[in-house]
Amino acid sequence: MNPNDASAHCEDNSSPDDPMDDWLFLSTDSAVRPGPEVSGENLETEDQGPLKTKLISVWNSVKYGWSLKHKSKFSKSSAVIMFGQSYELRDHDERENFRRSFASVLWLTYRRGFPQLAGGSLTTDSGWGCVLRTGQMLLAQGLIRHQVPPGCTRCVGYHAVKDDLDLLAICPAAAAERGLDAKEGPNKFGRHLSLDSLMDRPKEAHLRRVVSWFADCPTAPFGIHKLVELGKSSGKKAGDWYGPSIVAHILRKAVAASADLPDLVVYVAQDCTVYLEDVKRLCERPLSQPWKAVIILVPVRLGGQDLNPSYVTCVKKLLSLQCCIGIIGGKPKHSLFFIGFQDDHVLYLDPHYCQPAVDVTRENFPLESFHCKYPRKMSFCRMDPSCTIGFYAKGQKDFEALRTDVNQALSISAETYPMFIFAEGSSQEEEQGGTHVFQNNIAYIQRKTERRRVDTCNSMDEFVLL
Repeated sequence: MNPNDASAHCEDNSSPDDPMDDWLFLSTDSAVRPGPEVSGENLETEDQGPLKTKLISVWNSVKYGWSLKHKSKFSKSSAVIMFGQSYELRDHDERENFRRSFASVLWLTYRRGFPQLAGGSLTTDSGWGCVLRTGQMLLAQGLIRHQVPPGCTRCVGYHAVKDDLDLLAICPAAAAERGLDAKEGPNKFGRHLSLDSLMDRPKEAHLRRVVSWFADCPTAPFGIHKLVELGKSSGKKAGDWYGPSIVAHILRKAVAASADLPDLVVYVAQDCTVYLEDVKRLCERPLSQPWKAVIILVPVRLGGQDLNPSYVTCVKKLLSLQCCIGIIGGKPKHSLFFIGFQDDHVLYLDPHYCQPAVDVTRENFPLESFHCKYPRKMSFCRMDPSCTIGFYAKGQKDFEALRTDVNQALSISAETYPMFIFAEGSSQEEEQGGTHVFQNNIAYIQRKTERRRVDTCNSMDEFVLL
């Protein structure tokens, strides 16, 4: 994309003396332009020595460390939508709310210096693990919804201190427990509340616990070691390229294998269809107990080699829903975690910055590297058409509301072809030589006759073309 193209820019209506605009209105499109992409497709993992691994890590750290400081440009005249919330940036308080909300999202990136991955000598996922990292971010958002009490994720402040992020007194729950007035903010008390100082509080401990589940060590249920291990059944190994569809199934297996989440399941749609009977069977519990919570993952392909622009409006509608927990997507061979949008630009977190592994066994281990302060965005037209959309429902009632809201959003794409559908009945999955063969109900048969396979060797994964 030409950086001088007007379509890549947003209108700048900022005031030069407004101190809140230091990162919101500084630069244009957030593309990273220096040098070629170092990706899994051009790595020979078996022959990759420690020196080559270190060079790749350093290159990604320099390349993406520089780009993190190249801030995206936002307009005050349009709302920013993120995880179903709307922020009017013309309003000072709304801008600050957006800033804090963005900084509270878990940011999971390349890491280096962790224990060796099974089957080789790799101690970093730099250059090949970006889709696994965006999958982790989507799952983390679902777990935050599932585990952390409402309002406490907003406690994480914008400014980092020594080895942690601030916990501002704006969190109603934390402030109430300490006998503080949340509306007064930090000025009245002369300092911010440290996250460490509240770690004995159960609600804040939930946040640290969720982060520990994604640690870069073999025992973490959703860490890189576990995900690589689960990928073996799909023919993948450390150093390979993982597409968003395969990662969706890896996440499903990881949650199913975790003893920490007996009340949560992951359902992966098949052939762009969410089968209601399958969801019911997964979520129902015996003796008329309430449904388990469910994360719905829907792998889709929104075009051939490029994104079909007719789907952009529908993607925006889905990102505007409270039940949406993000999209595993990106540019070709460059995965990103999409979390919202402004106008015709999609908001994202980039996993390509390579950071040292964090020892989560330390008491009050540092959290600052798990949060990003700078929102980034790119034009929708640059999206790779292969992606996986995520949703979360706390129980049966929430799932029915999710189905209604998502169907309404999907109706926008009816003139082309629905991105995916909800169908009565169930599918039967048989594994033959590692390949999934689906024997579905009549709805699938009707859809199959209207579809055709395409060559996606240059894209992120193989999908059915919509």
